[in-house]
Amino acid sequence: MGGHAPDRKQDDLAASARAALVRRIDAGGAWAADPVWREAFAAVPRHLFVPYYYVGVAGGYERRWGESPDPQARERWIRGAYEDTPLATRLRDGELLSSSSQPSLMADMLAALRVEDGNTVLEIGAGTGYNAALLAHRLGDDRVTTVDLDPEITESARRHLAAAGYQPVVVTGDGARGVPERAPFDRIIATCALSTVPRAWLAQSRPGGRILMPLATGLVVLTVADAGHAEGHFLHTPAYFVPLRGGSRPGGEPLQLGGVPRRAREDDLFRFLLALTRGSLDPQEAHSLWQQEGRPQRERYGITVSGDREWAWLDDPEGPYAWPLPA
Repeated sequence: MGGHAPDRKQDDLAASARAALVRRIDAGGAWAADPVWREAFAAVPRHLFVPYYYVGVAGGYERRWGESPDPQARERWIRGAYEDTPLATRLRDGELLSSSSQPSLMADMLAALRVEDGNTVLEIGAGTGYNAALLAHRLGDDRVTTVDLDPEITESARRHLAAAGYQPVVVTGDGARGVPERAPFDRIIATCALSTVPRAWLAQSRPGGRILMPLATGLVVLTVADAGHAEGHFLHTPAYFVPLRGGSRPGGEPLQLGGVPRRAREDDLFRFLLALTRGSLDPQEAHSLWQQEGRPQRERYGITVSGDREWAWLDDPEGPYAWPLPA
């Protein structure tokens, strides 16, 4: 760490904070189905992947930095690195470009990916490199590929990974196109938001493979049948990610919610339905459906990809409630 190399006290603080983070995630039950991930989170040093980050304060952001000359500031940096919270790592003109995701959400996603020993994994969105390190710890460097469009992000991810002792394959490129030279993959996980499923990911997945991706403020897990077909449900977990640059991304004009009761406008599950059906249902139609169906949880929704069609649905892919995803 340059002029302020970690001393024993700092190492001990990081180890203690990391153990506390693991206990917090464990208490939430994220690893009940796959406890092997607990060891990865206990071993991989998150602070090495966030040599600096930004914390929201009144009027903007405060930068926390591991190279600060102030020992108390460096202590705040380490403690903050092991809080169960997302950390803003790149800003431009006040806009968030990249972040390190909330660790408990990462744990939920990795467990839902159902990784098996020997699997090959493609990560879309390199970020700080922390998620790739967790995967590499579990599977081995040669079985993990991470891709990002921004060369500055991939270069910093390589540095962070090397500092932590990991060397997965880091590729600079458009994540929506996958990484065909490293295919096929058993699992694909995206850490950036999309509005449709890139067909390249299906083509680069082995039959029976799983794709986990953020979409419409949720996380959908698809099982791939072949290059033209995949289907799956959303997890219960809400998720808000920076959009994928270079591929399909959320967008559009703000919705006009006049006529929708305030309670619904502020309800996370109703807003999920709005995002999922954007362009198909107006807010009043969505509200009627939401009320009629008992304010459905995310797990009742799913996505199907079949040939050139792609649609979201409630309860049944062929049922009465189905909406095309934007092209």
